[in-house]
Amino acid sequence: MSEWKQKRFWKSVSVAPDDAGFAVELDGRRVKTPAKAALIVPTSGMAEAIAAEWDAQQEVVNPLTMPFTRSANAAIDKVTHQHAEVADMLATYGDSDLLCYRADAPAELVARQADQWDPALDWAANELGARLDARSGVIHAPQDPDAVALLAARTHDQTAFQLAAFHDLVTLSGSLVLGFAAAAGWRPADEIWALSRLDETWQEEQWGRDDEAHAMAETKRKAFLHAKRFYDLS
Repeated sequence: MSEWKQKRFWKSVSVAPDDAGFAVELDGRRVKTPAKAALIVPTSGMAEAIAAEWDAQQEVVNPLTMPFTRSANAAIDKVTHQHAEVADMLATYGDSDLLCYRADAPAELVARQADQWDPALDWAANELGARLDARSGVIHAPQDPDAVALLAARTHDQTAFQLAAFHDLVTLSGSLVLGFAAAAGWRPADEIWALSRLDETWQEEQWGRDDEAHAMAETKRKAFLHAKRFYDLS
């Protein structure tokens, strides 16, 4: 039996102001989330992005072509109800941040990590007030509890929509610092993504590219860039 798929039933898509933000309407009927909550988003820009996705659907609705809708659904149906838990989970990255664990050899990789990752740690110290220290090796060594607590507080301060995007910025990059850097626009999102892939890029240079791994990384890169756009519209 073939899987049932929703067919397009609407002719027009529009954005409507709401006391809580902005709604998307299909032939005047408001879109709801999978959990049947009202799909109300915080900005007109986000609503327009969602409306464009619905308007682009053809005979059959394809959720895979609707990233803004999916992200908004996650913010409303999941993050809103589990805000503290999601923030707590993301905050743990601060004590084991990717940027803090460095190779001890070869010298070229050690130098590249210092050259490309130290500026991000410096940015976090200057702009976020949290200094995380680098160390050689992969064995966990706790960071300054005050720095970790400050980053955790900043994580908890985000709205549900921001946190939904921030979740992907952090988990895809493996770095709380890079998540904050992307959210703040420290550098272009593509450059920040490349920083998170420094070790993988080094391995490719030494041993050649694994096509399957490269394809998976490209999928994650696109998701990271989408998360940045969603954060900006939040």
